[in-house]
Amino acid sequence: MNQGENASTESNSPAGGKSEGSLTSKKPGKAEATIDRAARWGQPLDGHGQGGFPDAPCSMAGAAVRAGWLVRLAAPSASYCTRFGAEVPAAAAQAPQPSPPYGSKKPHARRVPAEEDPAARAFSSAPAPGPDNKSFLWARYGEMKRLVQDLLPPGVCNLLNPSTIYANNEISLSTIGVYGFDYDYTLALYSPALHSRIYNTARDILVEQYKYPKGILKYEYWPNFAVRGLHYDIAKGLLMKIDAFHYIQLGTVYRGLKPVPDDEVLEMYDGTHHIPLHQASGFYGKGPAVKQFMDIFSLPEMTLLAVANDFFISNDIDYDPIHLYKDVTDAIRDVHIKGFMYKWIMQDLEQYILHGDETYAVLHRLAKNGKKLFLITNSPFSFVDKGMRYMVGKDWRDFFDVVIVQADKPHFFNDCVKPFRRLDSNGDLQWDKINKLEKGQVYKQGNLFDFLRLTGWRGSKVLYFGDHLYSDLADLMLRHGWRTGAIVPELETETKMVNTEQYSQALTWLQALTGLLERMQMFQDPESQQVLQDWMKERQELRALTKNLFNPQFGSIFRTCHNPTYFSRRLCRFSDVYMASLSCLLNYDLNYTFYPRRTPLQHEAPLWMDQLCTGCMKTPFLEEMAHIR
Repeated sequence: MNQGENASTESNSPAGGKSEGSLTSKKPGKAEATIDRAARWGQPLDGHGQGGFPDAPCSMAGAAVRAGWLVRLAAPSASYCTRFGAEVPAAAAQAPQPSPPYGSKKPHARRVPAEEDPAARAFSSAPAPGPDNKSFLWARYGEMKRLVQDLLPPGVCNLLNPSTIYANNEISLSTIGVYGFDYDYTLALYSPALHSRIYNTARDILVEQYKYPKGILKYEYWPNFAVRGLHYDIAKGLLMKIDAFHYIQLGTVYRGLKPVPDDEVLEMYDGTHHIPLHQASGFYGKGPAVKQFMDIFSLPEMTLLAVANDFFISNDIDYDPIHLYKDVTDAIRDVHIKGFMYKWIMQDLEQYILHGDETYAVLHRLAKNGKKLFLITNSPFSFVDKGMRYMVGKDWRDFFDVVIVQADKPHFFNDCVKPFRRLDSNGDLQWDKINKLEKGQVYKQGNLFDFLRLTGWRGSKVLYFGDHLYSDLADLMLRHGWRTGAIVPELETETKMVNTEQYSQALTWLQALTGLLERMQMFQDPESQQVLQDWMKERQELRALTKNLFNPQFGSIFRTCHNPTYFSRRLCRFSDVYMASLSCLLNYDLNYTFYPRRTPLQHEAPLWMDQLCTGCMKTPFLEEMAHIR
């Protein structure tokens, strides 16, 4: 018997007992038959601890396994469980056998002959060519589709809670004595109405101050056009999504408001869709040729860039994309620097600030449990004071041991020159030297090195929350050893989409079909190749579907077709935990430990849909290609 046969028949039990008995029962129902078939294909079903609670979007089949819908069939057990929790006795369970001495041949179960086991025959470790390969391939396709349907029982959706805190790195809240916060989009969450107002004002500035054509005024704000984390090629005027490996996701490249065909993208980038590292971005997401838009305030900026490009292109007006980029970014900057945004929010707090009661609940709970709190924000004191009074109350500063405004992040974290300045109750600068940071006082500017010296808050006992991965979290994580938490408001809507039946079914079948393509590519005859082409076409359609469910133009902020996005890569690198809002903390005890799920590396035993359905626990075609060595 060859290695592939051993892999599909040997028991997974530590005792090395036979698995045949535990798989033999009285006539099974649909759920039990599904587990039985999958187990006979040599694939363990228990994914807990191996394939983590995945980043959104996730593998719903993997999530179902981890949530307990399917339970691994242990070889020596006299019974096994269905997904509904009922125990089913095994008809011929084998007693556990002692482990063989080290170095001896491991006993294994009798291999079920193919004629006795249609599922094993259909899913052998290597495809067996026959006179009618086309029928064989479509039979495999149909069997896999039935399996996928069985693996997605009713209720498998809604497994992800939008209020969950997700861990990139293990962290115990029992070790955290100091909590720090950014203000905008961390303590204060804003309504989408703010984005349209920023866009409209910056658009008007372009026309009135920069003398752009008045035709641009006809373009209204498109709320769902862009997503956070996109890259912009300044010289080419292209907005695009890039994955964690610096490759452009084809189909997500826009010049103006129109997509650029894939072949044109390849031509513009010299036959590739790879963006070199030195062009893509520096440490803070700003490269010489390409900029990444990382904060939520950049959504109206990306839309205005697309609108301005679209106007010039549609009207056949010659222009320099570099000049356009600078003018648009300056117009957006004016909205912030000249205080327009601060004024709007302060005049209508109820319209623009969301969930203020939840912010109060978080701060009150932490302070009540003896935690030290501090605030470091780039916003001015008058603006922060007004918002915090609305959310928390007039005594909001009593919650904080240190309050720092207009900090000039990220320079605050790596510049040791700017000193702290104290503000009086009216927000006016004082001239006294700062030798200590006092509770109830408000400080401006400063630097992290003086902050550490004056507070003594160092290292892993500090947890700081912010929404901007570069300005808020990168330096703290990499240079100072603080624990960091990323606030990602988009996570709530994306999680709700992952929980839908349409998405879970499409993604699970996409993964299964990909595994089938991987296994069946050995068939080279014309009819088989046509079948594989049909499958490839269906795979592309499924990819487009799963992308469009999140955003028709750019898809999810977390994934390209299958790789994590560049945004996701930075999210995992710069944050220990991430969540939709600070209120998620209310769901956890302050001694809670967050454990990141162990997701398998490519060379480890993968417990995903495609491997489960195809039974390829080992590298595909390893036996067939052994002669190469």
